[in-house]
Amino acid sequence: MGLTIQEVEHIAELAKLQLTEEEKALYREQLSAILDYANKLQSVDTTDIPQTSTVLSLANVMREDEPAPSLSQEVALSNASKTEDGFFRVPAVLEE
Repeated sequence: MGLTIQEVEHIAELAKLQLTEEEKALYREQLSAILDYANKLQSVDTTDIPQTSTVLSLANVMREDEPAPSLSQEVALSNASKTEDGFFRVPAVLEE
């Protein structure tokens, strides 16, 4: 399944990429090869293969939740560059 240069240009536009003519030709080749390989995979008969959500064995690696003493407010704020009223002071992300 070969892509056209126009299709590569459309994909580049969606990805907000500016490509040279050489890059367009290169990516047309590479993307076409990827799609050809995906088509080969689609033709493989998998009817007798059970569905698998993962190939790794599942094991819970979490430890028991045990209460422990936490840091005091003074210690937690001791390395902060700015604090205010006992809290971390950070620059506003959203402003009106």
